[in-house]
Amino acid sequence: MSERIEDYGLIGDCETAALVGRSGSIDWLCWPAFDSDACFAAILGTNKNGRWLIAPSEEITSTSRRYLGNTLILETRFETTNGTVALIDFMPPRGNASDIVRLVRGIKGSVKLRMELVIRFGFGIAIPWVRRTEDRSALLAICGPDMTVLRTPVETRGENLTTVAEFEVAAGQTVPFVLTYGPSHLPVPPPIDPDHALQDTEKFWTDWCGHCTYQGEHRDLVVRSLITLKALTFAPTGGIVAAPTASLPEKLGGGRNWDYRYCWLRDATFTLLALMNSGYTEEALAWHNWLLRAAAGAPANMQIMYGIMGHRRLLEWEAGWLRGYEGSLPVRIGNAAHAQLQLDVYGELLDVFHQSRTAQLKLDDQSWALECAVLEHLAEVWDQPDHGIWERRGPGRHYVFSKVMTWVAFDRGIKSAETFGFTAPLDRWRSLRDTICREVCEKGFNTAQNTFVESYGSEMLDAAVLLMPSVGFLPAHDPRVRGTIAASEKWLMRDGFVLRHDPREASGQEQPIEGAFLACTLWLADAYVLSGEVEKAQALFERVIGVANDLGLLAEEYDQGLRRQTGNFPQALTHIALINTADNLCAAMTAKEKPAVQRSQ
Repeated sequence: MSERIEDYGLIGDCETAALVGRSGSIDWLCWPAFDSDACFAAILGTNKNGRWLIAPSEEITSTSRRYLGNTLILETRFETTNGTVALIDFMPPRGNASDIVRLVRGIKGSVKLRMELVIRFGFGIAIPWVRRTEDRSALLAICGPDMTVLRTPVETRGENLTTVAEFEVAAGQTVPFVLTYGPSHLPVPPPIDPDHALQDTEKFWTDWCGHCTYQGEHRDLVVRSLITLKALTFAPTGGIVAAPTASLPEKLGGGRNWDYRYCWLRDATFTLLALMNSGYTEEALAWHNWLLRAAAGAPANMQIMYGIMGHRRLLEWEAGWLRGYEGSLPVRIGNAAHAQLQLDVYGELLDVFHQSRTAQLKLDDQSWALECAVLEHLAEVWDQPDHGIWERRGPGRHYVFSKVMTWVAFDRGIKSAETFGFTAPLDRWRSLRDTICREVCEKGFNTAQNTFVESYGSEMLDAAVLLMPSVGFLPAHDPRVRGTIAASEKWLMRDGFVLRHDPREASGQEQPIEGAFLACTLWLADAYVLSGEVEKAQALFERVIGVANDLGLLAEEYDQGLRRQTGNFPQALTHIALINTADNLCAAMTAKEKPAVQRSQ
C-alpha cells in the first residue's frame, strides 16, 4: 500500500522531480523530464512497478525529516535501537546528465540498512536488461531508449528482478548512491562526485532563495512555496507544470484522476504575480515568454494547457496494468481536456501580458499583435458555451467565471492600449466589455439567492466566482459580491474550508463528492482582504497552512473527513495561491494602498 500523499517529499533538478516517501522509498519519478514516462511508479501501483528504497533493515523506532535550510535537499532521519542514520536525497542542478544522489550518513551507533532498486520503464511495465559495465564500476539498466546507471561502493546483487544490497553504517561514515539517467544509444554518463554535488546543490538553492523579497509573516512557508514553484519549472523553456504527478485521486477510490504534468494557462497571471511580487523577475519573464511561444498561432487553436516544450497533443490513455493510488481507477496518462474550449484562458493570457507591461518586463515586439488577434477571435466566440475552469466533461455551459474572464481579456486590452499607446479598436472593445458585464450581471446573478452562480440559469454556486473582485470585475464592496461571499460561506464551506463545487448538486460520475479545494479557500481569503475583513482572511489562511505536511508541501485538495491531502502533489496552484494570499495579507497589515494580489491594475 502506498504512503499517504502528505507523507511524500519533493526533490528535483528543475527539469523533472521525484517523490520520496517517509519510508525512504522513491515511489515516483518521470525521467528525464516531467512529461517523460515514469521509471518509478509504485505510488500508482505496487513496489513491482518501480521504486528505490533505502532504509534500516532493523526495527525503526522513530522517523523525522526536514529540508536542509532553504534548499530542495531532503534529510530523513531514522532512529533504531542500535543507532541513528540520516538519508540525504537530492537532485543536483542538471549538468551533462540527470542524477539522483542518496547519501546515507551515520549519526549515532551502527545501523544495518537495505537497498532495493526496482526500475520499471514505461510507467511501471517495462523490465530493463541489467548488467555491469566492463570495469564493473557501475550497474546499467537498459530498456528501449532509456538507460540508468547506478554507482555505489556497496556490493549489490540481483534478486527477483530487483537490485538489492545490505550494508551497515556507523557514526561518522557516509555511503553514497548515485543513479544517473542517459539515452541508451549514447555512451554511459560520467560519474559525479557526490560531496561536490551536495555543495553545488546547496549553493544553487541558497543563492536562489536569497533573491526573495517577501518579508512578511510565515516567510518560511512562502519561501518553501517559491522553492516548490521553482522545482516545478522546466528550466530549458520556462514552462511550469501544475504538478509533477499523474492520476493521484481527487477523492480516494474515485475516478477523477488526471495527469497534471503539463502547463495550464489558467494559472498564468497568479503565477506571474507570485514570482514578480517575490522578487523573481527572471523567472516571471521566462514564464511570460513560454506563454507567448505556446499560444502563438491562430487564436482559434489556442489550448487551455500545453506540454513543457509548448507542444499541443496531450493524448489521454489509461495504464491498465496499474491498480491506482489506493485503488483509484482508472490511471490516466495524458489529458484529453487539452482539446476543450475554456474561454477563461483568453482572459488569463491578456491579463498576464498587461501585468508584465505594468511591471516593466521587457516583452517581445510580437506580443501586442498576438493580443489583438486573440481579442478579434474572442469577439466572435465569447458568447459560446464552454467547459469552464474546472474542465467539466460533457456538454458545454455558459459558465459565469468564463464570461468574467472574457471581460478581463477586453479590459486588459483596453488598459494596455490606453497606458502604453498601442493602436487598437478601443470603441469596439469597450462596447464588448460593457456588453459582457451587463450579460453576466443579468444572467449570472441569482436574485433569489443574492449570489453569482456557476452558470446561466443554474442555482448552484462555483468557488471560481470568488475571484471577481481580485480580477477587477466588480469591487469587493459591491452588494452582489458581498452576497456571493455570504452564499459561499453558507453553501461551499465545510469544516472551515471551501469546496469548488456546490455540494447541493447531485453527485455521480460527473460530479463526485471531493475534498476542499485549497486554492479556492485562499481565494475566499483574498476576497475577505479586499472587502476589509482581514481577520477572517488571516484565520482562513492559517487553516490552509495548518494542513501542509511537515515539509510545508500541499496537494490540490484536502479531505476533511479523512484528514488527508488528496489530488496531485505538490500542486503549483495551491502554492501560488499561498504566496499571493500571504502577499495580500502582508500588504493589508502594513496599510499599503492596494494588496499585492490585486489583478485589476
